[in-house]
Amino acid sequence: MDPLTLLREYTISNSLDRIVRVNDDFRFGSDYSFPATIETTYRSKHVQQTRRYTLETLVHFITNHHLKHTEYIQNARALRIPAVTLPDRKPLLDYLTGKVQSSDSIVPLDFPNINPQISNVDRSLQYEAGDSVGLDGGTSLIELIRAKERPIRDKEAMLVFKKRDFYSVLTSALKRDEERQRMEALQRKDNIVAKNRIESRGFGVGEEATKMRKIGEGVPIILVPSAFSTLITIYNVKEFLEDGVFIPTDVKLKQMKGGKPDCVTVQKKFSRDRVVTAYEVRDKPSALKSDDWDRVVAVFVLGKEWQFKDWPFKDHVEIFNKILGFFMRFEDDSVESAKVVKQWNVKIISISKNKRHQDRAAALEVWDKLEEFMRSRSR
Repeated sequence: MDPLTLLREYTISNSLDRIVRVNDDFRFGSDYSFPATIETTYRSKHVQQTRRYTLETLVHFITNHHLKHTEYIQNARALRIPAVTLPDRKPLLDYLTGKVQSSDSIVPLDFPNINPQISNVDRSLQYEAGDSVGLDGGTSLIELIRAKERPIRDKEAMLVFKKRDFYSVLTSALKRDEERQRMEALQRKDNIVAKNRIESRGFGVGEEATKMRKIGEGVPIILVPSAFSTLITIYNVKEFLEDGVFIPTDVKLKQMKGGKPDCVTVQKKFSRDRVVTAYEVRDKPSALKSDDWDRVVAVFVLGKEWQFKDWPFKDHVEIFNKILGFFMRFEDDSVESAKVVKQWNVKIISISKNKRHQDRAAALEVWDKLEEFMRSRSR
């Protein structure tokens, strides 16, 4: 399947979050992988440009099409990704989102270096499997095509990754398990310290145990959207909450090595408190079990109702009574971007597009609200 058709299918099925960049390739789920710079069959209609758009350009465009064109161009330049021209924006978006079935901008890729004599072959000839009709003194059409093929992978190459072997996979898995156990031990220690603090203020152990159960046993969970169109994702949440620095998801993906993490652990590092609570950040609510939902304490919202589909709550009113909601936005975004969110009981956090020194204040605002919410749940 060609990358343009596959990208269109993922867009229509709302599965863009399954497209992950790993080094210089884009992985579509676990089925397909293409070089980021591969040319697609979609050609620019710009008068001065007849180039084909690369897969990198199209993925960046479809995940950022909500931006104004000037903002989109600036973002593409910052990432050094060729941009989609203004005349191409609407027809390309209509095609990728399924509003139109085809486009005259789609021009099939030419078969490279094929012998011109192929075009002179009598098209009325019918080739059957195993037919050896000769071209150029005995060379069959099938043989000629196979001579131009370039093998990409075989059954053995599918099991081989650069700088990766099964031992390193096992080692990484063990390290992750050790980290999880360490964080759980740290969380248990935090709970013991919290108990001692409350008991010293005159509360009983039984009363404290009741309060602790209200939060749920284990490490608290923060949910983030899996869509690339939101500011905070599982890729950049650690840098934002721990270091107070916002890194766009596109930029973070280029820096990452390996696949998408299932879970990220975050702590409030820039704090004077000696006791620091750890949180798990996840972006797959469907993978949570009933007991896991008791540990969910916060969610970064996308601003769309469908984000809460199949959640174990009656509606968003019940959700935000039990879970703390955050909505991240750029401070100069239009009012329309937060129109739906303003009707919900969520905290809107604004950051600058360019002034990264202001990110720390925004991250602290998130921590302050989260810690206040955790204290209220313990009462």
